[in-house]
Amino acid sequence: MHPNAIFDISSTSQFKDMALQSFKHQWQFNPVYRRFCDHLQVDPEMINTVEEIPFLPIQFFKQFNVLASADPVQTTFTSSGTTGSITSKHHVTDLDLYIKSFRESFRIHYGNVKEYTILALLPSYLERDGSSLILMVDQLIKDSNQPDSGFYLNDHAALSEKLKRLDAEGKKVLLIGVSFALLDLVEAFRFNLNSTIIMETGGMKGRRKELIREELHQILKEGFGVNEIHSEYGMTELLSQGYSNGNGIFTTPPWLQVFMRDTEDALQLVKPGTTGGINVIDLANHNSCPFIATQDLGKKIDENRFEILGRFDTSDIRGCNLMVF
Repeated sequence: MHPNAIFDISSTSQFKDMALQSFKHQWQFNPVYRRFCDHLQVDPEMINTVEEIPFLPIQFFKQFNVLASADPVQTTFTSSGTTGSITSKHHVTDLDLYIKSFRESFRIHYGNVKEYTILALLPSYLERDGSSLILMVDQLIKDSNQPDSGFYLNDHAALSEKLKRLDAEGKKVLLIGVSFALLDLVEAFRFNLNSTIIMETGGMKGRRKELIREELHQILKEGFGVNEIHSEYGMTELLSQGYSNGNGIFTTPPWLQVFMRDTEDALQLVKPGTTGGINVIDLANHNSCPFIATQDLGKKIDENRFEILGRFDTSDIRGCNLMVF
């Protein structure tokens, strides 16, 4: 299977076929994933459905070089973390695949990027190296080809002035920001925006007390004067994103699906509508690992929609005692 074939997926059956092909590729070319499957005593000949594919715990990206390719690593994305903590490392051997993935995903969810002025308020990401989010937003800013698009670090006054001006001109604007920075902005300035999308990327990054989504979004809706707050679901270990248009329900592109695992038994999946740990199949991760058991809790609604409910306690994720070499 050529990696770019994932962008031609148009049905659930196609997704499942490619996921099974991807599993065979991982078994053959990814030593870390192969050892994980061996540890679970998985016989690859017995894997006939997507639901039977083992999901690699996301913590492995902190401990091992997760690669299914012998090609040179073009870049390494790293997760943010507190001082002294071990960060995830996602080695990328085909940067063009990542760029095509986020471009296509944005187009599917929001249409032509050239119709938007994209403003970014991502101080915690700009202040470190290795952020996949910064690379994505930087490329989308360039793709927008709008003179007003750009990043803002701490100049909230200039950002406030631009937001109000562009909105008054009726321009389509997308402001994408980390949660704590968006809260800082609405505490300093008040808005009444009509043609602007506010998208939060989650996380207080140790700058503020964590808030539940409903509380965070209510504060931001009042502060920006908008009816909904959009969200982006992405992570260092994935090369694709899900987006929410404000109702807490995330939709995914055709090459990404989520499954829910039992919170008591990490190797068992639960039915849609049941709370569980989020497992992700991201077929854009062809050269690393597409099958990832995340630390997020959620509910699957249907083939391409899911809800985020919270996170596991990272100090004690049930079932992970089964997942150590």
